[in-house]
Amino acid sequence: MTLPTQLDDLLKLAAETGDRLAPLAADTDAGRDNGHETYRILRESGLLALLVPQEAGGAGLGFGDYWRVLAELGAHNGAAALGFNMHHVVIGALADAAGTRLPPAAETFRAWMLDEVVNGRKLFASATSEAGRGAKLRGMQTRYRLSDDGTHYILSGKKSFVSLAGAADYYVVAAAAESGAEDTGEASHFVVAADDPGVSFGTVQHMSAMYGTSTAPMTLDEVRVPRSRLYLGVEGMSLFKVVREPHWMVAGYTGAYLGIAEALFRHTVDHVTASPARADSPVVQQELGRMSARLRAARALVHEAGDLVTAERGSLEANAMVHAAKYVVGEAGPQLAQDALRLCGSAAVSRSHPLERLIREAQFAHVMPAKPQECLEYLGKAAVGVNLYDARAFAW
Repeated sequence: MTLPTQLDDLLKLAAETGDRLAPLAADTDAGRDNGHETYRILRESGLLALLVPQEAGGAGLGFGDYWRVLAELGAHNGAAALGFNMHHVVIGALADAAGTRLPPAAETFRAWMLDEVVNGRKLFASATSEAGRGAKLRGMQTRYRLSDDGTHYILSGKKSFVSLAGAADYYVVAAAAESGAEDTGEASHFVVAADDPGVSFGTVQHMSAMYGTSTAPMTLDEVRVPRSRLYLGVEGMSLFKVVREPHWMVAGYTGAYLGIAEALFRHTVDHVTASPARADSPVVQQELGRMSARLRAARALVHEAGDLVTAERGSLEANAMVHAAKYVVGEAGPQLAQDALRLCGSAAVSRSHPLERLIREAQFAHVMPAKPQECLEYLGKAAVGVNLYDARAFAW
C-alpha cells in the first residue's frame, strides 16, 4: 500500500488501525497472548514508514505530527503505541538527517535501513538499557571490538528491558569500545538481526502493565555484525547525538502517554454520561472540568514542543520544551487516573473495564527515560545557564 502523506489522512489511518488494535489490548495485558499480533497489524498498516522521507517511499512526517499520530494509536492501545515508538526511536535519526549529504558509508547505511522499513516492512527496536544503569550511555557494559580481519564488529554483553523482544527483525544495540575506559561516554550503535548467531532473549517480563511491549532481557554472545551495520557508519558519536538532540531518547514516548491520558478522560466521560443523574451533577461536572483542563494543558504543551522540534531541531528551547512536555504528561496521566477513580468508583478497579488497565499504564510514564527528576534537572540547568550542549553536564 502507498502511505498517505497528509496529516489528516495519516490520523484517519491511525484511528482505523487503532480500532483493530484496541480489542487486543485486554488479552495481551492479561498475558493471554504475546502481543505480537498488534505488530503484525502495524506492519500491515504501513505506518512503520511514517518518518521515512517521501522520496524514499514514506510519509516524511515531522516530529510534532509524529506525536499526534502516536497519541491517536496510544488512545486505542497504549502498549502497542509504546512498541511502535521503539521502532521510530531508531528510525528517527535517519529521518532527522533527510536532505543532508552524508559520507558514503552513512549514505549506504541509510538507504539500506529505509528500504528495509518501506519495502521489507521490517520492524526495528532499540536495545540500550542495562541492569543498574537504565538507558544511560556513559559506562555502558556491553562492549564491541573489531574482528581480526577487519570485516565485522563483535559484540558481547547483556541488555535489560529490551522491548519488542521476539517481535522485531532488528535491534539497534548500544555498546562501548572494548578498548575504552570504564566510564567512557563514546558509545556506538550497531544493527543486530534477531537471527544473528549469539543473540538470545530471556523470558518476557510480566510487569504490572505494558506487557504488550514484549519486554525481555537480551544476551549478545560474541555476535558478529558486518561493518556495514554500524549505525550511520560512525563510531563513538551516540552520546554526542543524545546531548545535542535529545528529543527521541528522552521524549519519544510522550505522544503515547498523551494518548493514554486522552483515553482515560474519554472512558471517564463515557462512564459518567451513562447515568444522566450523575452527569447533571455540578460537582461531577466540576471534576470533569478539572480533568479537561489538565488534559488540554498537557496536549497544548506536547503539540507546541513537538512542533518546535520540527522547526528548530536541536535548539536549546526545543530541547527544554521536550523535557517539559515529558514531565507534564508524566504528571498529568496519574492525576487523571486519580480523578477517574474518584468519579467512576468500582468501574475504575474492575479488570473488566478498560479504565483499570489505563490507570496502571499511566503510571509507566515515570519509568521511561527521561524520568521526572531528570526532566526537572534539565529544565533547572537551563534556567541557571548551564551549557546544555556539554555532555559532562549530564549523567548520560
